[in-house]
Amino acid sequence: MPEITLNLYYQIIRMNKRKKAYGALFATVLFWGFSFISTKIALGVFPPMSLGLLRFFIALIFLFIIKQKLAPKEKLNPKTIPYLFAAGFSGVTMYFFFENNGIALVSASEASIVVSSIPVLIMITDRIIGKIKKEPVNFKPVQWIGCLISIGGVWLVAGVSFAISGSFLGYIYMVGAALSWVIYSFLTRTLFKSHSVIFIVFWQSAAGFICFIPFSVMELHAWGQPSVTIIVHLLFLGILCSAIGHWFYVLAIENLNVSVSGIFLNLIPLVTVAAGFFMLGERLAPMQWCGAVLVIGGVTLAGWKKKPPVETLL
Repeated sequence: MPEITLNLYYQIIRMNKRKKAYGALFATVLFWGFSFISTKIALGVFPPMSLGLLRFFIALIFLFIIKQKLAPKEKLNPKTIPYLFAAGFSGVTMYFFFENNGIALVSASEASIVVSSIPVLIMITDRIIGKIKKEPVNFKPVQWIGCLISIGGVWLVAGVSFAISGSFLGYIYMVGAALSWVIYSFLTRTLFKSHSVIFIVFWQSAAGFICFIPFSVMELHAWGQPSVTIIVHLLFLGILCSAIGHWFYVLAIENLNVSVSGIFLNLIPLVTVAAGFFMLGERLAPMQWCGAVLVIGGVTLAGWKKKPPVETLL
């Protein structure tokens, strides 16, 4: 009897962690959905890499406070430093190199829809890595169909945009951002056995910030004069999007998995398109709306799975 009670206790703890992880993912989607709008606005004053530098300088201040509160005695492990640095370089420096340059060339709404290809890339990478390790990750056919529908929607949005504006380079940048994030997600997954979530996010952000510096020095001549509005957007990007958002996302990866966490990112376009409509006056063409619907429908199918029995949640 005590053994059953203890098992039930651990089931409840695990279920609560999963609920918190889903809540963290939902908040992250909101933050990152609005981040495309704030980035588009802030790029009017700060060049792409300088914006990344300032954003993560603000983020590091808050992440350091949180780390000192939650993991004050945790130390760097020489064996994991290369992984922390590599994840910071790919998920911070390179991701924002591609994203910020891409947003400068296409609308915030279109950029966010392209980034929604991340779950497809993560699922494919998950499958490839599983085969290499001889630990195959199996996805149901309906999930693969959902991924294909979703990526088809992305291409529909991009194709219409290119036909209108010819901003091909902007989409190349956004694909680069998606690939950088896939690398970041898998590098981060290897760190959970050695470090806490906040410790991982802090040092990844620190590595990414350091790598921003040489790029930003070359952009100093292009800085503009920030207004109060620009400063507010910069604070939003630094505190909620980079500090809290990255912390929440890594927390979700730890308690769910990379594929499930990645699929949630496909909901970001909903937030960005709505915000872009009201805040920037952005409008999608009718075929782009069809593409957006395909993206969301594909997400629903890609995330579909039968609810497992309670015992499998342990």
